Amino acid sequence: MPGTVEDVDVPSASDVLRRCRELVRPALVDAVGRLHPWTGEMAAYALGWSDTAGTPEPGGSEGKGVRQALAVLGAEAVGADAACAVPGAVAVELVHTFSLLHDDVMDADALRRRRPAVWKAYGTGPAVLAGDALLARAVTGLAGTPGDHAAAAVRRLCDALNDLVAGQAEDLRFEHRPWDGPGAVGPEEYRSMAEGKTGALLGCALALGAVLGGAPEPTVAALDRAGRHLGLAFQAVDDILGIWGDPATTGKPVHADLHRGKKTHPVLAALAGGSRAARELGTLLASSRPTDAAAERVASLVEEAGGRAATRGEARRHLDAARDALRATPLTRTAARELDVLFAGLTDRVM
Repeated sequence: MPGTVEDVDVPSASDVLRRCRELVRPALVDAVGRLHPWTGEMAAYALGWSDTAGTPEPGGSEGKGVRQALAVLGAEAVGADAACAVPGAVAVELVHTFSLLHDDVMDADALRRRRPAVWKAYGTGPAVLAGDALLARAVTGLAGTPGDHAAAAVRRLCDALNDLVAGQAEDLRFEHRPWDGPGAVGPEEYRSMAEGKTGALLGCALALGAVLGGAPEPTVAALDRAGRHLGLAFQAVDDILGIWGDPATTGKPVHADLHRGKKTHPVLAALAGGSRAARELGTLLASSRPTDAAAERVASLVEEAGGRAATRGEARRHLDAARDALRATPLTRTAARELDVLFAGLTDRVM
């Protein structure tokens, strides 16, 4: 892979994430501190910094910080100083947190990172308001970025937001569509939804770092494409964990997606197989949304019909496409290798 930085030992994915979180954290704290005290308190709780009384919680889970890391690495990959990407990193982290607050309300998910979701801890209205505040702060902060690239950065963030909303809308609508027949969700519809819901912000994060680093548009577009493929791989992994994941690891109840009738990749792939297990699965899903006991049977049938293996394959294909997009782009060697390690680390949970 072409580059301008000498080869060095490449850290692990967790080391990369930690370095980027430490770089971005002061600016992220400052951004949350600019919110109204009440919405700021809820934001701090959502980010894992404090409890519902506003007391600092050093052991709280603040998430991996994937999107802020991608923004930092996007700048470094085009030869810019990582500091220039910090406004973009803060913006994508705030947008991600906003999306989680609203997503938990829409999906009625009571847990997030092994503790009550914001809407359960504070109420639905306050959680929606806190999400709105985070979104407003993200756009405002990015618009105030010094230099010549603020306008282009805001446009890219807004484009990603439109895609994210469209993807979330489709995800919700899919729940009311049949599992088979003329109105069933097809594979391309699923991929379009997943790219909007998950891939758009990951692509935006990488691209924002490049935009703020002054990269040419072809490089920015290639990084956006790599991030979108990463998002599709990441969503495939999440779909697997939503059925077979350990709640102690995922922080969410087991089989939550099955209970909601979510059209996830493993189930759709299993139904498309036409096997005896697929036919039994279709009958079971068509009867009603599964009870706890039925959900166990659904999960077993999805695996027997090949849905789990097909979704692993989907994740691998998009991981390979993301890596190909990086290899085809002139990037600094060290940042490109760190991106490759990070991409693999985000998808190897079920590989």
